[in-house]
Amino acid sequence: MALSEAEVRHVAMLARLELTDEQVEALRTELNSILGHIGAIQQLDLSGVEPMTHAVPMVNAVREDAVSPGLSREEALLNAPDAEAGAFKIPRIAGVGEEGA
Repeated sequence: MALSEAEVRHVAMLARLELTDEQVEALRTELNSILGHIGAIQQLDLSGVEPMTHAVPMVNAVREDAVSPGLSREEALLNAPDAEAGAFKIPRIAGVGEEGA
């Protein structure tokens, strides 16, 4: 099934693309080539091929959860730009310029 110029313009309109006449013709040629490849794939006998989600076997590289010691409060605050009372001090963001805040 070959796409017509009107169909390409319709798809471009749906995608909110403004195409020149040359771009419409180039896109029509490319889309028809893609549809030709899809047609060739559809002709293949895939009855004995099991569906798969990846072309190669996938293995998640995850580590076991293990409890490990964390930083002490002092170590965590060593590189903090500002600290107060053993906590990170950050500029106020919420409520800036609000009455009663």
